[in-house]
Amino acid sequence: MNTGLIAIAAGIAILAAIGAGLGLGFASAKASESVARNPEASGKIMSTGLIFATLSEVTAIFAFVIAIILTGKI
Repeated sequence: MNTGLIAIAAGIAILAAIGAGLGLGFASAKASESVARNPEASGKIMSTGLIFATLSEVTAIFAFVIAIILTGKI
């Protein structure tokens, strides 16, 4: 019983990593669209985009590490 629950928890953690990747893709698309519309503001847009990309990647890395730890407990 516990093995199945651990596997389900690892799957949910990987879903969080997939969500972070999708969010990063959408944010990057909107940032590049914003730069195309207003090239003068590209510095502010890119710096803000890098901050949000870093936060998204950290979330994905944490989810991946949790999934690996949980998989090791099976």
